[in-house]
Amino acid sequence: MPSDRIISLTAAAVIVLSPCAALAQAWPSRPVTMMVPFPAGGTADLFARETAQALSEELGQPFVVENRAGAGGNLAAVSVAKAAPDGASLLFASQAQAALNKFMFKSLPYDPTRDLVPAVLVIKSPVAIIASMDAPVSSFQALIDYAKVSPGKLTVGHAGIGSMAHVALELMQQMAGIKVVGVPYKGGAPMVTDLLGGHLPLSSDLLSNFVRLAQENKVRLLAVASMRRMSDLPHVPAVQELIQAPFEAAAWFAIMAPTGTSADILQKINAITNRYLQSTKGKDLIAKQAVEAGRGTPADAAAFVTFELEKWAPVIKEANISLN
Repeated sequence: MPSDRIISLTAAAVIVLSPCAALAQAWPSRPVTMMVPFPAGGTADLFARETAQALSEELGQPFVVENRAGAGGNLAAVSVAKAAPDGASLLFASQAQAALNKFMFKSLPYDPTRDLVPAVLVIKSPVAIIASMDAPVSSFQALIDYAKVSPGKLTVGHAGIGSMAHVALELMQQMAGIKVVGVPYKGGAPMVTDLLGGHLPLSSDLLSNFVRLAQENKVRLLAVASMRRMSDLPHVPAVQELIQAPFEAAAWFAIMAPTGTSADILQKINAITNRYLQSTKGKDLIAKQAVEAGRGTPADAAAFVTFELEKWAPVIKEANISLN
């Protein structure tokens, strides 16, 4: 057999035996859809569009953002979870679709730990404890002291059953040994209205929703549930400083792909997203939105998701949080 024929057959065999490698090398050869399980206009949608633009610019194919809200984000999540693992369908997931919905829905049409794999942790948006200007407490320590003396007397609003703000409030009560009355709202807007109108004394919500209001002296930021104080808000204590125990609670967003997606594809997504987050444009948006950059490798993102699953599962169970 001629040597050139042997070489051709060998090359063909390598391609047949390594379809994922060949696919990753060619990826993306057509437009990619990034599914966002939220309405347009919010923080998640904004970062999804910015990272999609960065991916498109570097890879030379359109990354089309499609907003598909509903069912706790499960409509978007299942469409990606059941898609072919060829890199054509991605999910800009929050902690709900990537992890916590598994514990809050009795019947879920996908399993995030089985059907989805993270490419990169994009951002974390810390939960904060906020007080109205006429609340009976004006500091986080005063809140703890008041709640211990008068359990069940303080009312704290949050943005809905199963939201990160709700789950964080439950963990805070468990760790601080206090009891407050949590009031679920259908989204953050009506809660903000009640807080500003003096109808709600306290709120647990994402810090990013209240930075501007605090700067305008319309609300007080009592504490932030990040690992350390935010650099732009050095006067706002971290919750763990005051309860003297590790405490981090943040909504987070990660780019996910169907399980089985090539590691090379995940690495391309990871590298480009990290470059965007470290760029001047990325850093400016992070500061403006009062969030923290996620960054790290795909393995770091996977380890973070596992950690979040293990941390919040017992909290959700003890608080009996259900979305069915």
